[in-house]
Amino acid sequence: MARFELKLPKMGESVAEATITNWLKEVGDKIEADEAVLEIATDKVDSEVPSEVSGILVEQLFGKDDLVQVGQTIAIIETEGGELVSIVKEAVVPEVVAEVTKTVDAAKESVAAPVDFSDSEKFLSPLVKNIAKEEGVSVAELASISGTGKEGRVTKNDILDYVKNRASQPVVAAPVAAVQKPVAVPVAQKAAPVSVSGGDEIIEMDRMRKLIAGYMVASVQTSAHVQSFIEVDVTNIVKWREKNKNTFEKREGEKLTYTPIFMEAVAKALKDYPGMNISVDGDYIIKKKNINLGMAASLPNGNLIVPVIKNADQLNLVGMAKAVNDLGGRAKAGKLKPDDTQGGTYTVTNVGTFGSVFGTPILNQPQVGILALGAIRKMPAVIETPEGDFIGIRQKMFLSHSYDHRVVDGALGGSFVKRVAEYLEAFDVNRDV
Repeated sequence: MARFELKLPKMGESVAEATITNWLKEVGDKIEADEAVLEIATDKVDSEVPSEVSGILVEQLFGKDDLVQVGQTIAIIETEGGELVSIVKEAVVPEVVAEVTKTVDAAKESVAAPVDFSDSEKFLSPLVKNIAKEEGVSVAELASISGTGKEGRVTKNDILDYVKNRASQPVVAAPVAAVQKPVAVPVAQKAAPVSVSGGDEIIEMDRMRKLIAGYMVASVQTSAHVQSFIEVDVTNIVKWREKNKNTFEKREGEKLTYTPIFMEAVAKALKDYPGMNISVDGDYIIKKKNINLGMAASLPNGNLIVPVIKNADQLNLVGMAKAVNDLGGRAKAGKLKPDDTQGGTYTVTNVGTFGSVFGTPILNQPQVGILALGAIRKMPAVIETPEGDFIGIRQKMFLSHSYDHRVVDGALGGSFVKRVAEYLEAFDVNRDV
């Protein structure tokens, strides 16, 4: 018998870690090649990890909700033939502490921000304070630790040794405060709210909703959001689509929606105004070489995800339609890969799908612009002709452009959305499919 190491596969250039959300196979279960063993989640996408071999699952090296780095061994599968492979499971917490330690040491460990505890005159570095917080070490316990650092300061090794020795002691011999405090605090923090009337249903947010909530709050706190709105006459686009959608579907095997037409116009406008195709990193502006359009998509469970159309400016309308349908379909089916949501430089969201006339979307950090497409409606409008003006029925919609006022002023933000409108209104009704 041989043992195969199932490792966390690479999931995209910018994805370095994932969280285990569910084990689909338990120890002792038989596994076929390419069969899913567990489910994982990155910060945006859920996916499955299949086995590369057939065999028996003999060991799970991580549990549910554990954070795993790309390339780490997560399970052992016993197969036929070959030699035994020894596996050593490394604890996750020490790895995280080691990374923090490297950062702090590089910034000069001896210069630490002091923290004043009422029961002690000792100074503690942020690293020591964080470790104490994570391990539930009280202020009184910190004061009792004999530091080996300069002027008797408690070092990282001092606090880790204390935690290690405390954990090795029998529970009955531990002080009451040391046993109870670490347990009581987390329970209080995670206590579910109570319905006063008794009739309310209380539901905890799922993992993705928690992430979305965090992203939205962080975005509003990071960027100075401003909006520009413009009304667009898309009558020619509506007529052209109605005329060509059946032919397009028969020939390409793809449905022709309005989305790829709008995406094409946005990609063209970004080429005209590259100042919108940027991101912000601290005090630096990063001009993006590629135009990668994020396409906000609603999931069946009500959550939101933003798959990305890479190099959108290089696609013709057929290619854009195929990309939109592929990403949209896989998003609804939960089949997106982590790399499908990475690298976006500008985002488009279709609020008109739900009947909204316009909206004020929140920026997808670190991007500096997002365009909301409103619902297309029949509207009475003034039509200018050489013979004079008259009232007619036209198909119209609003474009709502949110942008980051830290780096994008009204002239650029307004000019960009106006250019998108110009491309849409100039759409050739006689264009070939």
